[in-house]
Amino acid sequence: MDSTNKEHEYTLVIEPKTRLLDLDLKEVWRYRDLLMLFVRRDFVAVYKQTILGPLWFFIQPIFTTIMFMVVFGSIAKMSTDGLPQAVFYLAGIVSWNYFADALRLTSDTFLANAGIFGKVYFPRIISPMSIVISKLISFGVQFILFLVVFFYYLWFTDANLNPNLYLLLLPILVLITAGLALGFGLIITALTTKYRDFKFLLGFAIQLAMYATPVIYPLSEIDNPQLKMIIMANPMSSIVESFRYAFTGAGDFSWWSLGYSFAVMLVVIIVGTLIFNKVEKTFMDTV
Repeated sequence: MDSTNKEHEYTLVIEPKTRLLDLDLKEVWRYRDLLMLFVRRDFVAVYKQTILGPLWFFIQPIFTTIMFMVVFGSIAKMSTDGLPQAVFYLAGIVSWNYFADALRLTSDTFLANAGIFGKVYFPRIISPMSIVISKLISFGVQFILFLVVFFYYLWFTDANLNPNLYLLLLPILVLITAGLALGFGLIITALTTKYRDFKFLLGFAIQLAMYATPVIYPLSEIDNPQLKMIIMANPMSSIVESFRYAFTGAGDFSWWSLGYSFAVMLVVIIVGTLIFNKVEKTFMDTV
């Protein structure tokens, strides 16, 4: 039989998505090597060509903690639930930084990767997923810093620290935080392709959201029920409180609040996937 008449066997067929809610995790798994390559790129590129390099992962939370201790602890005299200021503030900073950094970079997915998206095919969801995973590595580095400070006060001082079994919830807290960052990031990056205002609004919104999260103040100090309800409407509030409570035994812990955060994560993941998949098909026409 002439070779020109042989049927071609294709190993890969690229087809448009027919469903909006389609993560296609099987395809993501096939491109796992590319995902890991993106993770390495995102992690290494942050402080590449800097003098201090990876030390910046420690410098940022250390200086932020010192600033909070001076401004909110010494000047404003804000309560820390009887905890050492360094432990209290660093627990909030480490928890919040992972969410804020992952959200900020994920929300820029379409604009930052427009060049490669327009030339090469791969599951687009890999790009925001790589950011969330790479920032998880950064969280791990800063978490080690927190552990060093925590065990110093636990072993060498008489600080009232009571670590408990809620430490077993740490992987779940990290998972919910990652899901929230990914979901909100997918929504914002899709909107940013058409409305560039969101890119400028996001940094300001993240900064304001931190003050609506018990990072620099304990939730137990809020006496106004309406204000407390507003703060707990922020899904990151229960994450920060649960993280701090697990290590110190101080503060508020609520299964209902944690369940609410988990439910919000599921909703934003679904909505974010819907919007992301819809915009993915036409975003090159608007970027």
